[in-house]
Amino acid sequence: MDYYAVTVQKLIEEFRKMPGVGSKSAQRMAFYVLGLSEEKATNLITAIADAKQKVGYCSVCCNLTDEEPCRICKDDKRDKSVICVVESPADVVAMEKTGEFKGLYHVLHGVISPMDGVKPDDIKIKELVTRLADGRVKEVIIATNPNIEGEATGSYIARLILPFDIKVTRIAKGIPIGGDIEYADEVTLTRAMETRTKI
Repeated sequence: MDYYAVTVQKLIEEFRKMPGVGSKSAQRMAFYVLGLSEEKATNLITAIADAKQKVGYCSVCCNLTDEEPCRICKDDKRDKSVICVVESPADVVAMEKTGEFKGLYHVLHGVISPMDGVKPDDIKIKELVTRLADGRVKEVIIATNPNIEGEATGSYIARLILPFDIKVTRIAKGIPIGGDIEYADEVTLTRAMETRTKI
């Protein structure tokens, strides 16, 4: 039995295609959009169209940008000798919010995952290697997620960088702030011990 008009059902189905959006969330989003005033709906449509039309990959770091190169790559105050390699543009935002990292980034747009058919050539690894050729970069920080795919991608990149005589580091892993040791798994505790620091 059809519960919605065909156009409403299509709208719900489009929202449902978004990552992490279930049927109920898609329905709520569709109803929200349908409840918008004409002006607000037009603003939303314009924002989506503008983003699709104007946003692309930075030619240097592969982050999403609407200027070339992106504002981080052209910032003269950034340390150009250090590159932090992340999986997605969202990871850049997370790192920038800390205010701690002053170097540059490289966005892979994914990780190597043979199970999902993602090979090294499917993500932005070649672009990273090209950046290292001029000899200005002294350190590459691998900041991929601490899962099987993230670790495999980090190891693959480290092997590729070896001939460049560039220092390769990995962000530390361990117990999160506010976490309880008794609830941490063995792998997390092992990593926490391995990456312990002097205080």
